[in-house]
Amino acid sequence: MATKIRLQRFGKKGKPFFHVVVADSRSPRDGKFIERLGSYNPNTNPATIDINFDKTLDWVNKGAEPTDTCRAILSYKGVLYKKHLEGGVKKGALTAEQAEVKFAEWLTAKGERIEGKKEGLTKSKEEVKKAALAAEAKKNADRAAALAIKNAPVVEEVAEEEVAVEAAAEVAAEEAPATEEATPAAEENKEEA
Repeated sequence: MATKIRLQRFGKKGKPFFHVVVADSRSPRDGKFIERLGSYNPNTNPATIDINFDKTLDWVNKGAEPTDTCRAILSYKGVLYKKHLEGGVKKGALTAEQAEVKFAEWLTAKGERIEGKKEGLTKSKEEVKKAALAAEAKKNADRAAALAIKNAPVVEEVAEEEVAVEAAAEVAAEEAPATEEATPAAEENKEEA
């Protein structure tokens, strides 16, 4: 019997959730399976993957073929790298201790990359949130200014107009005597001529 490591789809429309299972290659996608190895949730960022590492490694060593997506998941979790290192130990290229050290280094590096991605996502979310708050505050200030102008008391506008009229009257009053003084002098110049 040919066995496959593949995904069984669960969840509602648009929100998939998958179980990672070992099944006979002839059984339908969501049908009968031999053993459940874990779960995969692509709705989160980064995707949430929970698998039983030892069971999965055992099935891969027995010859269960992962589908393309499952191969990517197993590679992400290090199952395929562990199988590769065990193959090197069997061939005599590595000792078991060297293989364990290499795998531990790979796990720490992978963990740092995942944490870096999570921190980057958190920072970008915070920056977007700050920019949105600043834009909202600016929009609210603009609205408040527009409302203040719209709802300003009419008395102040009338008072400002009265002040402007009074200032114009004062300017006109100052110019009027100057023109009156200029007029008699102009008349005297005419009489002399």
